[in-house]
Amino acid sequence: MPDGEPVAVLDFGTNTTRLLVTNGGNLNLRMHRVTGLGRGLERLGELSEPGITRTLKALSEFNAVIKTHGVQKVRAVATSAARDAKNRNEFLGPASTLLGHPLELLSGEQEARYGFLGATADLDPREGPYLVLDIGGGSTELSFGRSSPEMYRSVNMGSVRYLEQYLLSDPPRPEELSGAIQIARLHLDDVDREQPSMGTAAALIGVAGTITTVAAVEIGLEPYDPQVIDGFVLRREAAEDVFRTLATEGLEDRMHNPGLEAARADVIVAGCCILVAVMRHWSFEKCVVRERDLLDGIAAELL
Repeated sequence: MPDGEPVAVLDFGTNTTRLLVTNGGNLNLRMHRVTGLGRGLERLGELSEPGITRTLKALSEFNAVIKTHGVQKVRAVATSAARDAKNRNEFLGPASTLLGHPLELLSGEQEARYGFLGATADLDPREGPYLVLDIGGGSTELSFGRSSPEMYRSVNMGSVRYLEQYLLSDPPRPEELSGAIQIARLHLDDVDREQPSMGTAAALIGVAGTITTVAAVEIGLEPYDPQVIDGFVLRREAAEDVFRTLATEGLEDRMHNPGLEAARADVIVAGCCILVAVMRHWSFEKCVVRERDLLDGIAAELL
């Protein structure tokens, strides 16, 4: 496909604010900032002022990048934290004004659908069906299909949500960890009852910060290199091993693991609880890690 006009996609997540600028060819710029938009949401029911301020600061930075590349087509979406917050308009309004473009609130189902399209666009449908797992800060999206998502589900389990609900000690106590995993498996039981095909996928595809971070820690990847991570096969025993290592360390020690971005060190164990729960529940022995995700699914539509 010839290189087209560049497009930009922004994703305002519970923990991370991300940007993709691409023309479908030689331009493929990805940036992210851990802004913690949804930190404290479990307790407050609202987005905090510091979280909004950090996220708007990242948006200003990304805005400059978008302008530098002369991008005309922009789509900006907000996900779980904005869906749940009573005061979401205190963020959506200023962000839309700053961007000069309306910010959309994606439903969990839309989020899952775009994640599937992004993660599987260059995979062979004959090797499916695929289950795409996207562990976010506030929600986890599951989507199932071959070349397009035949079913999708958004579940209220995420790394920030689980940290604030269940992992209250540093390091987390064993009963906190087992409790978080058990709650995750109860959610997956619900998925089995309503969409039993989900667990029958031929391959598990993992996207987003928790899974790419676990892969990077397993490799000891420093500095982070998306080309090494994209397509990496994370085996279940390796995921369990990383989980055990990170869960038994206090935050000060944990943040020094090669491959672990310091800003993710507090939420990574909670994210691991969800990852190992999914792999155990449906007996997946491996997970193919992708850098392509929701951003790519939306960008493909814009292109």
